Amino acid sequence: MLVKLILRHAKPYKWWIAAVLFFQLATTIATLFLPSLNARIIDTGVVKGDTDYIWRTGGVMLIVAFIQVLTAIAAVYFGAKTAMAIGRDLRHAVFDSVTGFSAQDVNKFGAATLITRGTNDVQQVQMLVLMSLNFMVSAPIMCIGGIIMALREDVGLSWLLWVSVPVLLVVVGVLVIMLMPLFRKMQERIDAINGVLREQITGIRVVRAFVREPHETQRFEDVNAKLTRVGVKVGNLFVLMFPLIGMILHLATASVLWFGGQRVETGAMQVGSLTAFLQYLLQILMAVMMGTFMAMMIPRAIVCAERIDEITTMSPTLTDRHERVAEMTAPGTVEFRNVSFGYPGAESPVLNDVSFTAHRGQLTAIIGSTGSGKSTLLNLIPRLYDATEGQVLVGGAPVTELTRAQLSGAVGTVPQRPYLFSGTIATNLRFGADAATEAELWDALRTAQAESFVASRQGALDSNISQGGTNVSGGQRQRLCIARALAARPQIYLFDDSFSALDVATDARLRAALKESTRDAAVIIVAQRVSTITGADQILVLDHGEIVDRGTHDELLESSRTYQEIVTSQLAVEEVA
Repeated sequence: MLVKLILRHAKPYKWWIAAVLFFQLATTIATLFLPSLNARIIDTGVVKGDTDYIWRTGGVMLIVAFIQVLTAIAAVYFGAKTAMAIGRDLRHAVFDSVTGFSAQDVNKFGAATLITRGTNDVQQVQMLVLMSLNFMVSAPIMCIGGIIMALREDVGLSWLLWVSVPVLLVVVGVLVIMLMPLFRKMQERIDAINGVLREQITGIRVVRAFVREPHETQRFEDVNAKLTRVGVKVGNLFVLMFPLIGMILHLATASVLWFGGQRVETGAMQVGSLTAFLQYLLQILMAVMMGTFMAMMIPRAIVCAERIDEITTMSPTLTDRHERVAEMTAPGTVEFRNVSFGYPGAESPVLNDVSFTAHRGQLTAIIGSTGSGKSTLLNLIPRLYDATEGQVLVGGAPVTELTRAQLSGAVGTVPQRPYLFSGTIATNLRFGADAATEAELWDALRTAQAESFVASRQGALDSNISQGGTNVSGGQRQRLCIARALAARPQIYLFDDSFSALDVATDARLRAALKESTRDAAVIIVAQRVSTITGADQILVLDHGEIVDRGTHDELLESSRTYQEIVTSQLAVEEVA
């Protein structure tokens, strides 16, 4: 999986990779040539006292060393450029896949792991590519070339190569096998710590409001301790690895000096050749050690590549149908025909046999207890989820036969949890209406009762908004989200409990202004407060995923016990207040 993933994204950079291979080959050849020149200086120049030969050969060594430096710099440059480009493409591929996911797909993985896969996982693969191009390419060349050059110096000591190299490979192989499951656990632990940290940062105000800092601190300490334990196990293996490799290197060096010294004493080998052989043996073992270091990174990169590939190759559950795209024959209408919906793995459906029609120019309100399926019902209209049974029609056409562009142009949604993006007020309002003029933005703000506080901010429309809208109040954030939907001028407006943070007076003014601005569109409101929906053309009372009653406010007061209980409970609260 790792090799396939890298090859798939490395194709556009084949010439850069070819340049890396060329310069690494040149660097390695120069490195292998230097010990041989050094041996000649010792055996021919120093032993015979030939100063001219020492100067000539020393000059050649300087030229070779200079070439080695230049080619090494070029190899690292192209290697880094290739690795960074592949990392960029992988992040783009993950982001592109995730933006095509439905809400169901995102919930399947979870936000924490999607963040980790697009950042830490990609970084691990990117680092492997960088290290591979810088070390893994030269390591086999160095190893094979070193063996050949060492045998040229003295065949009698070759048995030291056939002992030390396999021993080093066995040690590395055992460590890699032990590291694979640990690296998989480490990525899972990073997912968990990202999830907890994300929740705590997002909900920091709630945590402080309920004085839950000790509890959240303990939660973080628990997941942090699990990650630490896995990290310590990995560290212990790395700590064990380096002494073992060092011991093998030193034993090999001592063996060469011991047995090579005996051969020099008997005249079977010259001192220069012994020095060159020792250098070649160290180069071979260093190449194996570089391969060892790379091998330590491979298990974690394999795990990360599998996680990345799972995202990039996954087919979204909700896709556009290109073979047949329907036309909206009844703009501004929403119809549910015997719709049922259940979340994957749930024991019972959230919605059961829901049927209603929201006409253009009408206000449809949905009310019910917490968990009755109100928000889920609204999410089926812009096709965040697909109905399990039945049909959802927008503009007279099934949503499954409309493209995302058609749906986003026809439906404007204000979610239950208002969210603003980092930027300015203008960029947030133009999120769904790129071509909106400044006058249209102010008109949307005026309707949303946000004109006064926006005008009072320094820069007005160009004033800064932090990520999530944390530098404005909850009510201001809700009004800006409502203005964003109004600026797009859709045919259908969906308000998912979008007035809860507003005071009663602002709520009343906003609803009055909305009635005028949305008179040519269908408006569907999910509400908790009865006062928000008293003027609705039809009210749907939802209970356990079923519409138990429907009608106007006055009609339901007379005929619906469920609605009466909701009204009575809210009036009681208001009276007590």
